[in-house]
Order: sequence, then C-alpha cells, then structure tokens
Amino acid sequence: MITTDFPIGSPCWIDLGSPDIPATAGFYGKVFGWDFLEVPGAGGYGFLQLGGRTVGALGNLDPGSRSAWTTYFRTEDADATVKAAEQGGATVRVPPMDVMQEGRFAALTDPQGAEFAIWQAGGTKGLDAVSEEGALVWAELHTSGPDVAFAFYQKIFGWRVENFEPSPGMSYRVISTAAGDQEATGFGGIAPTMSPEQPPAWTPYFAAADVDARVAGATAAGGTVLMGPENVRGVGRIAWVADPNGAPFALIKGDPNQT
Repeated sequence: MITTDFPIGSPCWIDLGSPDIPATAGFYGKVFGWDFLEVPGAGGYGFLQLGGRTVGALGNLDPGSRSAWTTYFRTEDADATVKAAEQGGATVRVPPMDVMQEGRFAALTDPQGAEFAIWQAGGTKGLDAVSEEGALVWAELHTSGPDVAFAFYQKIFGWRVENFEPSPGMSYRVISTAAGDQEATGFGGIAPTMSPEQPPAWTPYFAAADVDARVAGATAAGGTVLMGPENVRGVGRIAWVADPNGAPFALIKGDPNQT
C-alpha cells in the first residue's frame, strides 16, 4: 500500500492541470470535501487539502494539453532517473529543476505515451495523507503494451511485479517498490487499455467508504461516470469518473492488495 514513508519508486505526489482552477477546486470540494489553498507566487498552483492535510495539488493546464492527473514517483536522484528514462525511450517534457528548497522534479512521457513525473525530496517528501478516506490509495497505468511498460519502469525504479487475474482472461500486474515486503509495498497496477480510444495514462484511485455515494456526488457536481460502480473479485468495489474537464480518476472501497 502507499504510505507516507514514500520509499524510492513509490507514488508520492499527484497534481491536476485545469483550464479553470476555481471551478475544478469546487468540483472536488463537492466530491471529497477538499479545500484549495493557493501557494503565493506560484502562478495559481495550490494544494488540495482534506482536514488541513495535503492530498493533491491543482494548477493551470499547459497550453495544448488535456486535463489529467499526473502521478509523481519518488527518486533519490532526479537527474540520473531522467537519464535512464531517456535511454529507455522516454521523452522529457520538463527537465530536472529545483522547486525552491522543497525538492527537485522532472516531467516525462514514457515510450508508449503515458505522462508521469518524478520527485527528489527536499523539504517536502510527499503528500500529507494517503491510503485513507478521500486520499490517494492506488496508482494504475493503462497502456497498449503492459509488458513493455513494466520493463521500462523496472529499469528506472527497480519495481517488482506479481501477476493477478481479477477475471478470467484479464491480465493485471500488481507493482511494488524495489525494497521491502513485496505484498506490503504494492502500490499500483499495470493493465491493458480498456479500448483502442483510451490513451495510455496513469490514473489515481481515491479511497471511498461508499463508492456509490461518491459517484452520485460526482455526477451531481458535473462529472461523468466512465465505468461502474462494480465489484471486482479479490479487489473491492470500484468506479471510474471523469471530472467536468474530462480528467479521469477512480474510486475504490477495499484493499487493492487482496489477491
């Protein structure tokens, strides 16, 4: 599971690019009860908080980009990770740069087109709250070539994998960090895209004690249901939703490590 220890290779931060920050903050406030705290001098970028603890961040959408959540993975050395990623076929969207004294980050696109980012911790190690109600609990990559994708990420982060079949004929790879008990450090999964039209992407899952109620709240606030809610054997109850700008996210009740 994801913990605030954030071992190397673990998801440690998420943020969302939006064409309308106040409206987007309002949507997620209705769905999860998050508050938006703008960072002075950061061009509109700010923290999404639950009970005063940061569970994500929100900023302006880059020109020409689609609204989407970005998952950040922790690294010991951002520059070395970028170099390894480039050697593995990734594209660098934002080269390594310092974020004041808080850390060093870079933004990349993997060889199959999924965007992600890396974070070398300084004053900020990562999110304040994870793996609890209304917070990030799982990170999932849907891609056209799961085996090729895992090989790429394994090269740069040392991830481990365990194959899981949630339904007959469905291939799913549970991924864990390089160090620690493999089951305990499982933080996400890699699966085939659900349709030819689905772009390769990392999608955050947020913990929800009542998935159906969260979905109802999201649709009432202007979101769209993409899948579910439905029960998945050995996983729990899940749903996929798109916010009013089309950014997908998922909801889950249950322990995604249960296999």
